[in-house]
Amino acid sequence: MVKKPTDKQLFKMKNEWLGQFYEEVKPRDFYRAVFPEGSFEREGHPEDEKCNGVLTVIEGEKARNYIVFDELNMVDEVKGAEFAIMSPVGYSGRNRTAKNARWLYGIAIDLDGVEMEQLRDVFYQMKNEFLPQCTYCVNSGHGLHLYYIFEKQVPLYRHLQDQLREFKYELIRKIWNRYTSTYTEREQVQYQGIFQGFRMVGTQSKLGKRYPVTAFKTGDRVTVEYLNGFLMDDSKAVTDFKYKSDLSLAEAKEKYPEWYEKRVVRGEKKGRWHIKRDLYNWWLRKIQSGEVSVGHRYWCLSVLASYGIKCDIPEDEVLTDALELLPMLDHISDDDHNRFTKRDVLDAMNMYQENYVTYSRTEVERVSGISVPPNKRNGLKQKDHLEIARAIQTIKDRQQGKNWREGNGRPKGSSQQKKIVEEWRIAHPEGRRADCIRETGLSKPTVYKWWQTEEHEIDPAQMR
Repeated sequence: MVKKPTDKQLFKMKNEWLGQFYEEVKPRDFYRAVFPEGSFEREGHPEDEKCNGVLTVIEGEKARNYIVFDELNMVDEVKGAEFAIMSPVGYSGRNRTAKNARWLYGIAIDLDGVEMEQLRDVFYQMKNEFLPQCTYCVNSGHGLHLYYIFEKQVPLYRHLQDQLREFKYELIRKIWNRYTSTYTEREQVQYQGIFQGFRMVGTQSKLGKRYPVTAFKTGDRVTVEYLNGFLMDDSKAVTDFKYKSDLSLAEAKEKYPEWYEKRVVRGEKKGRWHIKRDLYNWWLRKIQSGEVSVGHRYWCLSVLASYGIKCDIPEDEVLTDALELLPMLDHISDDDHNRFTKRDVLDAMNMYQENYVTYSRTEVERVSGISVPPNKRNGLKQKDHLEIARAIQTIKDRQQGKNWREGNGRPKGSSQQKKIVEEWRIAHPEGRRADCIRETGLSKPTVYKWWQTEEHEIDPAQMR
């Protein structure tokens, strides 16, 4: 009986196999390929008015972001670091948030559960065009990071971010199959968004200092069109790269003075739904109940952080709750090299940001592996469901001695369109405008016109 190699032996075996067929790439050369010269602002030259890279280093119980300028000096400075991550994204500012993201230089996919058989099969499938050929393959320790570097970076306009995320999810579904990973269960597949950071080439893998994350040049740069050809669901293909608005800020100021005053001058954020803490408490109980699998621990805490800010829970309280979960999450580790530490908790807390309050139910299920039942209407049609909702509201009005419609009346002679949109939103606290358009039959301009941005308080129980 052949003895199964240890994780450290397997790491070396994968490096040796990759080295037979592909060229090993030094950390600086790797990141120069990801971010070609001129991509970022030069250090000390703010007049360049360009974006920059952002890497995150976790030291002890603290996480710190560092700006990466065009010279890439920070890549050398963090070489050998115990835990440093970076994403193939250019940002405006020093925080890795969706709001600051400007350019996507490539798609990086984390493929876990890769032993020698799976490693060979990954490249067999690429050779036979069942999978797209990756530009770089990075040996990260237990798995692989497959980098698909674009010939030309993609602008991260807001209307493209959701589309690109779904696009990446489809690629993950294609690449993560029963031949490429020992993790064959559906809930073991790990979905990462387009902003996800990965352990940096040249830094330590989970196996320790003597086993640095190593990169190999395995293919050419790719186009989005090339990757589109490998999707299982063509509806997830990315085809629209044109920004939806051609207005300059000066033109927008002249055409939409109220919007400019509110969003640009006063710096007010777009309104959102504010939820009671029941949703946060419910998710906390889901984690405490032991439904979390090893490969989803980080994402379950990330969702906890996003629900924390969604429900207006103080950050220190969320962090305290997350740290109290640490012993339980570490206890389910499947080997000594896959321990869950304070650094993982702190990294997950990066999701405590306004940008993540709109995390959808479907996305939460994907990244956490935990079922989140949808809001049900018990089989009722939309019209009947709204009729019941109005009846309940009428009873509440009688009990509380007030009329919820007061102050919400439409000007004389106007339609009932605003009321329809309002009632639909009451029945669907996490509903999207696109869903409202489809279910109510109202036109897109009408729904967008009456889609309120004021703060609302919704019962979290409705979201479950």
